[in-house]
Amino acid sequence: MDRQYLVALDQGTTSSRAIVFTREGQVRASAAHEFAQHYPQPGWVEHQPQDLLDTTLRALRDALSSGGLEASQLAAIGIANQRETTLVWDRKTGQTLGRAIVWQCRRTAPFIERLRHDGLHGMIQARTGLVPDAYFSASKIRWLLDEAGAQEKAERGELCFGTVDSYLAWHLVKGHPHVTDATNASRTMLFNLVRQDWDEDLLKLFNIPRAMLPQVVDSAQVIGETDPKWLGAPVPVAALAGDQHAALFGQGCFGAGQVKNTYGTGCFMLMNTGDRPVKNDKGLLSTMAWRLGGQPTFALEGSVFVAGAAIQWLRDELGLIKTAAQSEALARQVEDSKGVYFVPAFTGLGAPHWDMYARGMVTGLSRGAGAAHLARAALEAIAFQSNDLLLLMADALGHRPDALKVDGGAAANNLLMQMQADISGIQVLRPRVGETTALGAALLAGLALGMFDSPQQAAAQWQLETAFAPAWGEDLRARRLAGWQKAVDAALYEASLRRND
Repeated sequence: MDRQYLVALDQGTTSSRAIVFTREGQVRASAAHEFAQHYPQPGWVEHQPQDLLDTTLRALRDALSSGGLEASQLAAIGIANQRETTLVWDRKTGQTLGRAIVWQCRRTAPFIERLRHDGLHGMIQARTGLVPDAYFSASKIRWLLDEAGAQEKAERGELCFGTVDSYLAWHLVKGHPHVTDATNASRTMLFNLVRQDWDEDLLKLFNIPRAMLPQVVDSAQVIGETDPKWLGAPVPVAALAGDQHAALFGQGCFGAGQVKNTYGTGCFMLMNTGDRPVKNDKGLLSTMAWRLGGQPTFALEGSVFVAGAAIQWLRDELGLIKTAAQSEALARQVEDSKGVYFVPAFTGLGAPHWDMYARGMVTGLSRGAGAAHLARAALEAIAFQSNDLLLLMADALGHRPDALKVDGGAAANNLLMQMQADISGIQVLRPRVGETTALGAALLAGLALGMFDSPQQAAAQWQLETAFAPAWGEDLRARRLAGWQKAVDAALYEASLRRND
């Protein structure tokens, strides 16, 4: 039977998805399963590791079933994953040291503060391209080893560290390979971008044994075949990539200066910078875009920690809506937010502020403000935060990008996309296939098998669905941006008080 389909496993922060694509990049079948979030203390976020594996396998099997497909029809699997989320497990048994520490978790903020106080900020950023923050994996590894008293086991090579791609590959692929790709490695705060290898000085700084680190492979590379027990037949696993990097690839952003923004639990904006990392001192991160054939391509990235999670908060904690999709209808009940601004800093503020102590804040409430105004303010907050990143990208590029390509679940919200165009003053381009993270992982897997001659050929199927043009005048845009900045300043001031407590 002809192996004609490519499968992407998109393991995200709140759900695991499996999408089957044709070679032309069209969706044949898909399935998704949510899993529990654990918040043992304020600012702490955890996942049960078994949930990540179980929901991924369930989604994969369900996608095949719904499409009437068998494993023997699959050419390859590509894995895209939530990044920075940290797991440590026993090399022989697979048993983890507790739950996974999620990228959103702030428990290691005091540890990072000490590094900053000791003047190590510049060295870390120069080596890794990253701003020292609890967001990244290094301090999470340190916390897990300390909590479990497992340093000696790690030094003996009995433990494996991995981001979610490593964890899934170890369990799914026959022979338990311990690998990660260059994009995920670049999010650990332990990977030297220039040398393309783990940095010995940083390993010493965090006291993390090299023996527990995975081998770093290309983003498109066959690492083995799935154990037949999972699907009934082996399938090559031919790509690993962090979800945002996979989305950049799936959006076809192969030219320096091309930008995409993914609207998920958080928002992540990446701009291709070509064959060299670009230094930035205004809050953006230098990171990998992908690595193919041993050749790295780099990107600038800005992160919004809370985007779609703000809509989930309206749904789950406030009960204003029953589904996330209802946020658009509720927000459309009013023409504007009536001066209400929502800064959803539930787990701190990312770029350009990088304040681990910031927390959520709503300003401008009046007696006439209601649920619809708050819903509109929540959607605007996603667009305002994304615009902050775009302004930094424009500064690094020297001019405003021509357009912003968008993807992710919240990109289906027409009101939000129009808000983004209005607030940013540029065209927002939404593709016909919205699952660009999964598409990127699938295309990378096809590239590894030689199904495409080049990345450009792999992503040649990108097609525009809707272009959103800005409708605001410059005066209105300036007023609204000023109001947003005042709200952010209030949140930063409150964070400064908390930091000094």
